[in-house]
Amino acid sequence: MTATKNFLAFDLGASGGRAIIGRFDGEQLALDEAHRFSNGPTQLPLANGTGLFWDILRLFGEIKEGLAKAVTCCGGDLVSLGLDTWGVDFGLLDKAGVLLGNPYHYRDSRTDGIMDEAFHRVPRPELFAATGIQFMQINTLFQLLAMAVHKDAALDAAHTFLMVPDLLNYWLTGRAVSEYTIASTTQFLDPITRDWARPLLARLGLPTHILPPIVEPGTMLGELLPHVADEAGGRDLAVVAPACHDTAAAVAAVPAAGSDFAYLSSGTWSLIGAETRQPVIDERSLAFNFTNEGGVCGAIRLLKNITGLWIIQESRRTWASQGHALSWDDITRLAAQAPAFTALIDVDARDFASPGDMPGRVRDYCARTGQPLPDGIGAVARVVYESLALKYRWVLERLEELVGRRLEPLHIVGGGAKNRLLNQFTADAIGRPVMAGPVEATAAGNLLMQLLATGHIASLAQGRDLIHRSLGAEVYEPQPSAAWEDAYGRFSGLVA
Repeated sequence: MTATKNFLAFDLGASGGRAIIGRFDGEQLALDEAHRFSNGPTQLPLANGTGLFWDILRLFGEIKEGLAKAVTCCGGDLVSLGLDTWGVDFGLLDKAGVLLGNPYHYRDSRTDGIMDEAFHRVPRPELFAATGIQFMQINTLFQLLAMAVHKDAALDAAHTFLMVPDLLNYWLTGRAVSEYTIASTTQFLDPITRDWARPLLARLGLPTHILPPIVEPGTMLGELLPHVADEAGGRDLAVVAPACHDTAAAVAAVPAAGSDFAYLSSGTWSLIGAETRQPVIDERSLAFNFTNEGGVCGAIRLLKNITGLWIIQESRRTWASQGHALSWDDITRLAAQAPAFTALIDVDARDFASPGDMPGRVRDYCARTGQPLPDGIGAVARVVYESLALKYRWVLERLEELVGRRLEPLHIVGGGAKNRLLNQFTADAIGRPVMAGPVEATAAGNLLMQLLATGHIASLAQGRDLIHRSLGAEVYEPQPSAAWEDAYGRFSGLVA
């Protein structure tokens, strides 16, 4: 019998982080949570207003605390660690390797209107042709351009640009590199050469000397720096760059066989896509605003990033401020009891982009589009859940047009896989089976890439079979109806 080996995955999302121990006995992978912590934006005063930032120093402290707990839990017997985070955000270092300021949060308003400035410098079709990335105001490219336009002194002083997970890895190992999957979220990576699109940045008037070397997912970065090991434990512990973008890690853990499946990484954001071997960069993918992000083992993640459970998360905060402390199960129960298809929303409308009173915004959207106003918590939640399921169908149809084949089943991974009501709505809306799970897909994919990097498994296919055997998935069969078809017709009109 193979002795159990322990691996440590740090998974940092926009609302929280966790340290997960993966115990691998040669046949099964078991996940144990060692540490969990909150995350979110911090608003700080600026000379010309306020800004939204990440408290990156606290996050690094949480990583060291999680490491210490994991070392204690495993008796010091850890093979490696790897970390992943959300995409698009970054830090800048000076010549001495000192961070020049807290990384901005992607929802900070400094990028308002900046896309128009970018398209003035480089036309939209040319920018897409160079990167193959979906246009979103939050993208790193537009954040960096906003710094240049606003003459941010930190950009002038910058010597090294590091995405958030790359920055944390730098503090763990002293190695300043950018892992490929996280670099692909910037919108200034060339998907053909798999290197920085330096000519594009030069045309935009952005510096290229600050860009670090790019390494592939599964790269061994080295061992923990001595002072980190002394503080948290784990001396001689190897640090792996798994897939440092959380969605890339989650897709790696999709428990699928073959290649004709679609995936949905469901959380604050919903990301629907398929794996391809080459980027799909043409007039259709530009028109549909799809993205070609880096995957593991040579794959491209052809996907569309849409608003996910963010609207429900913000609504829950609003309801709590009004004296209604609701669990997630409470919200889905109330939604299940509410009338079906009273109104629909396009979850990607600008109405829902920034924090605020989401229930009020849902009702305002319905009023603006001539629909009945949802009355009560359950009615608002049902509008959101049904609209999400219909948006999934809308995106899936366009994804199939781009890849030229039917994609079945749809694998839902991530925290949203726990939402049984939304999972069934999704199966009903798309008219094909849904496989939900694993919930901790990002951590599982992170661990899978560590197993691959350290030689404990031989291939991605072997890793996905391991995930399937170890963590499983729940099946939702479609129950299509004329009501769903009618709703989809109404929804398509809203999106159009």
